[in-house]
Amino acid sequence: MYQPIANYGVIGNMRTCALAGMHGSIDWFCFPDVDSPSVFGAILDDRKGGRFRIAPVDESVQRKQFYWPSTNILVTRFFNDEGIVELRDFMPLRRGAPVQTAIYRSVRCVRGKVHLRVTCVPAFDYGRQSHEVQICGNGARFISPALSLCLSASVPLRRIDDGGAGADFLLKEREAALFILKGADEVAPAEDREEAIFTETVHYWRSWLAACCYRGRWREQVQRSVLMLKLLTYQPTGAIIAAPTCSLPEVIGGTRNWDYRYAWIRDAAFTVYAFLRLGFREEASAFIEWLMTHVGKDALREEHSPTLLTVRGEAHVPEITLDHWEGYKGSGPVRIGNAASAQFQSDIYGEAMDSLYLYNKYVTPISYDFWMRIRHRMDWICENWQRPDNGIWEMRGDPRQFVYSKVMNWVALDRGIRLADKRSFPADRARWIGARDAIYEEVLTKGWNPKLKAFTQSYGSDALDASLLVMPLVFFMAPTDPRMLGTLDAILKDPRDGGLTSDNLVHRYPSGNDDLSGEEGTFNMCSFWLAEALVRAGQRDAERLEQGRIIFERMLGYANHVGLYAEQTSSQGEAIGNFPQAFTHLALISAAFNLDRHLGNHP
Repeated sequence: MYQPIANYGVIGNMRTCALAGMHGSIDWFCFPDVDSPSVFGAILDDRKGGRFRIAPVDESVQRKQFYWPSTNILVTRFFNDEGIVELRDFMPLRRGAPVQTAIYRSVRCVRGKVHLRVTCVPAFDYGRQSHEVQICGNGARFISPALSLCLSASVPLRRIDDGGAGADFLLKEREAALFILKGADEVAPAEDREEAIFTETVHYWRSWLAACCYRGRWREQVQRSVLMLKLLTYQPTGAIIAAPTCSLPEVIGGTRNWDYRYAWIRDAAFTVYAFLRLGFREEASAFIEWLMTHVGKDALREEHSPTLLTVRGEAHVPEITLDHWEGYKGSGPVRIGNAASAQFQSDIYGEAMDSLYLYNKYVTPISYDFWMRIRHRMDWICENWQRPDNGIWEMRGDPRQFVYSKVMNWVALDRGIRLADKRSFPADRARWIGARDAIYEEVLTKGWNPKLKAFTQSYGSDALDASLLVMPLVFFMAPTDPRMLGTLDAILKDPRDGGLTSDNLVHRYPSGNDDLSGEEGTFNMCSFWLAEALVRAGQRDAERLEQGRIIFERMLGYANHVGLYAEQTSSQGEAIGNFPQAFTHLALISAAFNLDRHLGNHP
């Protein structure tokens, strides 16, 4: 049966990720890369998706799951009257050693005795390719036309139905069993170095996390967020994906199911800001290098840049549906690829330029050759900023004049001007300043709704949009400006009264305003944005500061049992959408940092 999305933890090795549930099952795993076809996909089709489960035969056991302190090693404990067993899941990592993807699953009995069952049933290529199973003395091989996987086991395996391998076995106190899944030509004996490899992986994560300079009130939550962001990094190129999953629905039974296993340009500034604030210069630098390599190459073309790219920098990401899978809890269609890659989203230049400005200021100066690409793109923005686009929320209807997109075009030109002055680079400053000021005045006139006393989603619209909470975060408008405070107050109203906030949780925009059928939940990132906007406005108003803190603290309560967030939260408080979402954890880090700064020494 389908598990709640919040019942999963994530393991990985900066190449790929796997979702392991509290029921002991890995229900999502793509191999060899995070955007490769899935090997286990039970989270999207419980019957045909494939899984790798280790759990007590007794289904009535109690379960607990947590991360080994300061690591991305997942521990699941099972309790019943007979005894207690502990399952450790991780992908090995060692500093200075090449990464070879493997899943280590070690189960040990810590008290009494427990009867356990292991089942490994892969479904190669999203379940589209058949495979054969070979049982060996020390494990099993799963062989498909394009890929083979080996499962090494310290207990004898047998062939089971549906193309899998499994076993029932008994563990007594202090006994253990080890299972290692990896891609290889031959099945190797289950390694007896598991404890040493576990220790090396613990050391890897703790030594990496030691660079974190955050010492504020919410240290545990911030560290868990940055550990997850590191997992969502694709180390060979420096790209950071939006989420490791695809097609987890934004509403159960709905059709808003998208593939997030790609790197969005939009995430650039927020990612660089978070890593730099916490002391991770290497990760910030790697992402900027990826940005300059794969996005900068388009700067000299007379066309818009891609909205998203694969982790390897490919811009063509065709979207198809997997009609043979039913989707999470029957929420089809299951989509892989993302048609938003072909959209025109003009806000991405603001996020990209903000990240480049931060990189030049805090990491290393950008080169003259790359400046020439930036210069060409700034001139292009001057000519194209008035074009309608699909916006930050990737609307699939006709392009509009989105206010957020105009604000981010202003950010792009503003950061370009600042960068030119800081480095004394050649630039058409008069033209850039003129376009920047024209954008500002247009937003203040056409983007402002005097009836609502708030900025709205697009020119001439009566719809609010939570993306405009970013205005003070990018220094477009002072957080205490009356127009910004009016927008805050409008967004804070209940949706039944025309607002976007329901029990401190924020919707992106009013229901039915996106040319798609069905509704969606509240957007976790926007809830953290609201908290931070209130905190910034609270520099002159203690009541708003307190309100921002309460919203932030309540949002922390919506994390799952291991501190992770899905994209959205339903009206019933259920985690929905792709999981875990990088943007939510980025927004948490930013809000925590700024809330600490404004609270100062106050309790």
